[in-house]
Amino acid sequence: MMLDTLKTVLAPFGPTGNECAVAETVKKLLEGQVDSMRTDVMGNLIVEKKGEEGGKKLMFSAHMDHIALVVADIEETGYLRLTPAGGVGIDMTVGHHVVFGNGVHGVVMRQPTKGETAAMQHMFADIGASSKEEALTMVKLGDACVYAPDCFPLGQHRVASPAMDDRCACALLVELLLSADRPRNTIVAVFSTQEEVGLRGATTAAYQVDPDWGVGIDVTAWGDTPEVKLPAVKLGEGAAIKFMDRSMIATPCVRDALIAAAEKAGVPYQREVLPFGGTDGAAIQHARGGIPAGTLSIPCRYVHSACEVIDMRDMDSALAILKEFVNGTY
Repeated sequence: MMLDTLKTVLAPFGPTGNECAVAETVKKLLEGQVDSMRTDVMGNLIVEKKGEEGGKKLMFSAHMDHIALVVADIEETGYLRLTPAGGVGIDMTVGHHVVFGNGVHGVVMRQPTKGETAAMQHMFADIGASSKEEALTMVKLGDACVYAPDCFPLGQHRVASPAMDDRCACALLVELLLSADRPRNTIVAVFSTQEEVGLRGATTAAYQVDPDWGVGIDVTAWGDTPEVKLPAVKLGEGAAIKFMDRSMIATPCVRDALIAAAEKAGVPYQREVLPFGGTDGAAIQHARGGIPAGTLSIPCRYVHSACEVIDMRDMDSALAILKEFVNGTY
């Protein structure tokens, strides 16, 4: 079930700032299974499942958007010049297949740099057009493309795909809502927008929801491939409970409640100290006068690439932790 949900939410086109197809997919998965669903002006999908009277209001935020490349100019020869929306890396992108929302396909390449340091200005997309006029019949300035969908298994437990950051957390949040039968605490699940360009959707959503506690759900980096040792997080050893990253130090009461939930559920978990990056958890923590917040992370190799890799055992661990967490007494 979890794998099927994951594949479903990985499929839609959803560059940062244009996540509506992802939101519609999530709505269909949750239809008739929750108490309310609404979309706000930022495009956040806000879903509620009511808990018992006297319980806390818990906000969970998983972002729907995917890093993208936006058409900034079209050359007379038909090649597209690109600008990034989110953390697009040159080395991760050269030679990759991309797709636009209207179905136009392209290949991203880099021109010879002649001694210069390679930069985004040297990147271009080839969509098969031989002139600017032909290219303009296929795409327009401002159109965004993303790594083309390509979900495939790696061994027995692992799955690779573009957009795993953060659609795997969206799938996790869907499964939590479907499985949480009469939770002790009210669940407000935010499927947020524009995380990759500054936690924008979660910032406005947290202000609206005004939860008692909040939890960001996102991927984290890996420390288990050759010459990569930090963060001290490995695939297949459980979901990671964040202590800190560059955007936040997790509120101790929320962090410790997540640890207690993991121990009560009897599932493996890891303690995460990330020396960079940030998540929707920080946006929640900074909202209004401050909200106690933490983050639950899915270890993910090759983040912001066309082949982001997760381990489904970590997804199962994360779901077990969240199910205990929403039924806790705080």
